Amino acid sequence: MVGSRRSLVDFWSAKMCSPWHFSVPQSAQIHYLKGKLEMPNPGPNALDSDEGSKEGFHLLKLHQDLESCSSMKKLMQYHSRIIKLGIAGDNDAMGRVIKFCAISTHGDLGYGLMIFRSLPQPDTFIYNTILRGCLQSQLPNECISLYLQMLHSYVIPNKFTFPLVIRACTFNNVVEQGKQVHAQILKFGYLLDSFSQNNLIHMYVSFKSLEEARRVFDKMPQQNVVSLTTLISGYSQLGFIDDARKVFDLMPEKNPASWNAMIAAYVQSNSFHEAFLLFDQMQRSNNFKLDKFVAASMLSACTGLGALKQGEWIHDKIKKSGIEVDPKLATAIIDMYCKCGSLDKALDTFNKLSTKGISSWNSMIGGLAIHGKGAEAVELFKRMENKSNTRPDYITFVNLLSACAHSGLVKKGHYYLQHMANAHNISPGMEHYGCMVDLLGRAGLLNEAMKLINEMPMDPDGRVMGALAGACRIHGNIKLGEKIGKKVIELEPNDSGRYVLLANIYATAAKWEEVANIRKLMNEKGVKKSCGFSVIEIGGVVNEFIAGGRSHPDSEEIYAKVNEMLACIRSIGYATEAKSVVHDISEEEEIEKALFYHSEKLAIAFGLLKTKAGETLRITKNLRVCKDCHEASKLISKFFCREIIMRDRSRFHHFKQVAVTVRDLSNGGSSLCVQHRTMTKECEHHNDVSSSDRVISGTK
Repeated sequence: MVGSRRSLVDFWSAKMCSPWHFSVPQSAQIHYLKGKLEMPNPGPNALDSDEGSKEGFHLLKLHQDLESCSSMKKLMQYHSRIIKLGIAGDNDAMGRVIKFCAISTHGDLGYGLMIFRSLPQPDTFIYNTILRGCLQSQLPNECISLYLQMLHSYVIPNKFTFPLVIRACTFNNVVEQGKQVHAQILKFGYLLDSFSQNNLIHMYVSFKSLEEARRVFDKMPQQNVVSLTTLISGYSQLGFIDDARKVFDLMPEKNPASWNAMIAAYVQSNSFHEAFLLFDQMQRSNNFKLDKFVAASMLSACTGLGALKQGEWIHDKIKKSGIEVDPKLATAIIDMYCKCGSLDKALDTFNKLSTKGISSWNSMIGGLAIHGKGAEAVELFKRMENKSNTRPDYITFVNLLSACAHSGLVKKGHYYLQHMANAHNISPGMEHYGCMVDLLGRAGLLNEAMKLINEMPMDPDGRVMGALAGACRIHGNIKLGEKIGKKVIELEPNDSGRYVLLANIYATAAKWEEVANIRKLMNEKGVKKSCGFSVIEIGGVVNEFIAGGRSHPDSEEIYAKVNEMLACIRSIGYATEAKSVVHDISEEEEIEKALFYHSEKLAIAFGLLKTKAGETLRITKNLRVCKDCHEASKLISKFFCREIIMRDRSRFHHFKQVAVTVRDLSNGGSSLCVQHRTMTKECEHHNDVSSSDRVISGTK
């Protein structure tokens, strides 16, 4: 028998070309190894028969003590008693010690590894335990090395080994090693093991090898919810939403995880309407149960569409269902309220949190920023810094500097750019410099903004340069704006917004030939401009409008209301902003027609038709609000005594009737346009609106 074993060992050793490249014996040889290479444990049975029962009693007592062990100090006492009993080489006894060290929250992996290395021949269970401990401690390299040691020691892996090693390969993104582990799974006969197969699918998804993932999936004798859900997530992460949906529709039974995977796929691809349709389908299913993951995904969908009523319903459902509001879900709720225009409810939710994580603080500071509440954002940051145990991070300062930029707080911006490094050892990154350039540029400090760009420790990206180009447009510095605008296009040649920005700069100077050249350049490079749309939620239903669109069932009434609405605001001073459309529309009547039926105006008209007097209108726009729609919204708010909260891709614009007279910074070189001087509280970001975003296409 010894001779048989030696010949097999020699056979295996000869096949090993490298630690990761080897052939495994045939099936019969594997079974032989399983049956014959297991070494007998020198446990209590190896003791003299007269003392066996006594030693067995002591060992049983030790095992019972270990079950209640709660510290390494007690564990070491247990270990010393094992050594005194003379069974320090027993796999059963030492396996329990190693398990506590490797897996318990009170354990010490280093101590466990020390014991592991002292064992003469650790078995598969011990290897699996130490592999799990390394993985749990995020030590994938150590995990892979131990697996190699396991193979070299002729210890046969089992179905619990492979998921651990696959995860280590996934964590470390080692593609070739992962493929070799896949081959070993097949050779060791675990093709039918669902745990290993599911982990393989996840591994290939993380490697972005969807063809391999699908091949594993298709060869599974019985596909389950886990494998289907993993594949759905893989397709969605790489943007193959239709393929993800096909896999989803294959599922005979769906659990909350699979529903959430598909809903999240739609949300991540900005297909918010599809997410709502699927959520409605989920509610009609037999096993519908809202959990925190689906709730967070649907809150993100509400955020994307500005669907406040739907978001409120989901928040209410969370409360009634007793769902745990963890930091991720709390952030989703706060973010939804902020971006759906209900800042008061966002603050109320934030203030009621028993524990505020960094993401909750960041979300609330960011929410105040996009609403133009710069001073309030600074105060909240001070509260975080001085009265909580949460330390600010990289994102905190992005949001804080963004708040300063939206509110024209130049001195505060300078202070916090230095403060983040001096007080918190956080080096400013691209996003921080982008906020500062935006802040300085909108304040008219173009030279200072340019100086900051030149002093940046990294090359500026398109966002930083784009912020300066936008400021040049606002302040009429055509020469610098043209230079920076061309540079931005070089940096981001596939972003249509960059071409539009340069075209706007030319349009400001009435350089129509250059505007036409930009259009021609876009056509030559195949760059398509994003289609603008606006949405408004009425009675829990989201209604979407595009410029000049007539697909809405109430379109006839809507257009009649637009005409009535515009006639009313003309009586209080509305005049068409002709620069908001392309220059080659020669007839004045055509210019006005292009402006009158922008998507924002259609959404406002629908809101006036379908809501009661005095109700707030909340509009969400996927692009920037043009200057004409901005001015029209201000006057509509005044004439019809309505608060209008309009969110575009950058920030909120608030229009509200107030009987006060306040300062107006819109002509003073700042991006801050605090309030209208008559009876209307004007949008706080007047200078930030794009006087076009339409110069290229003339539609909105």
